[in-house]
Amino acid sequence: MKTKLGLLYGGKSAEHQVSLQTAKAVIKALDLTKYEIHPIYISETGEWVRGAQLLGPVEDVKELQLKEAGQTISPVALNSELFPVPSSQKTEDKIDVVFPLLHGPNGEDGTVQGLLELMNIPYVGNGVLASSAGMDKVMMKNIYEQAGINQAKYVWYLRGDWELDAEKAYTEVEEKLGYPCFVKPANLGSSVGISKCKDRESLQKAFTLAFEYDRKIIIEENIVGREVEIGVLGNDHPECSVVGEIVPTTDFYDYQAKYEDGSTGLIIPADITEEEYEKIKTVAIQSFKALDCSGLVRADFFLTKDGEVLMNEVNTMPGFTPFSMFPMLWQESGLSYPQLIEKLVELGVERHKEKQKIKHTF
Repeated sequence: MKTKLGLLYGGKSAEHQVSLQTAKAVIKALDLTKYEIHPIYISETGEWVRGAQLLGPVEDVKELQLKEAGQTISPVALNSELFPVPSSQKTEDKIDVVFPLLHGPNGEDGTVQGLLELMNIPYVGNGVLASSAGMDKVMMKNIYEQAGINQAKYVWYLRGDWELDAEKAYTEVEEKLGYPCFVKPANLGSSVGISKCKDRESLQKAFTLAFEYDRKIIIEENIVGREVEIGVLGNDHPECSVVGEIVPTTDFYDYQAKYEDGSTGLIIPADITEEEYEKIKTVAIQSFKALDCSGLVRADFFLTKDGEVLMNEVNTMPGFTPFSMFPMLWQESGLSYPQLIEKLVELGVERHKEKQKIKHTF
């Protein structure tokens, strides 16, 4: 029998459009002889809409923005055991596995994962803890600091503290990190709201911009080095892909370079030594386990000219767009895009089965 796969995409997030691009690419890659594709769209205002089964790829992401009258559902409708429907329809309506293709807050941050856990539905990717810690750059870096993982220096601020004493924040950044430095929203990806600052004036503008997207921001020192990334796949015994390198044509790898113009150079595999690869692989797996990740992670590093490896961040739900690094890393490693999707679904089911062994009585 075919696996009834629920694709959950969209989301109440600044990365809504990125999610639509990911969903379109995944739908195109799925083997329709193995899977029934059931789209579940979350609008930018947070409404859930379950669409009709897809029988083939979609040509335009606008087709995925479901707005059918009367199709808005409660999230609990994903599990027919919790949603009262005629018994004759239960098998038809129940989804076997959910694949969250959500990027950013309200999707990649553990919120949806917690919902799926409560309903005991198998899902692809990282669990609640890994998703939430991986989404919050401050918490992630705090955990990695505790784990002894080498990374760039950083400071962070809450909006309320900055509003009380902005001058103190700016001075601390200058004293601890200096210029240039990077200002980022703590809970957002895809380079949204990120600025490279070269002086006090640009720092002030960057704080204002970043706080538009989050109540918490992080500022990191500038690292002179190559930007390299590696894919991690698995559950308790993860494996790594080859390493890829990003060669931006802009000042840094921003949103436009990632998703729109395709101008950034992606070198796969990266021209690195075997020793450098082993260092990156070791730290990637250490980072994966430190957050108790499952399914997939793209781990991003800086590689300095003297061979030092510094953790930048992990992405617990990397994109699957035509310009995305993660699937291309695995393609080069011998795992095609359709095979990668199938492997991720298998890992999600595997992790769900393992959790069913946990006793809840004594």
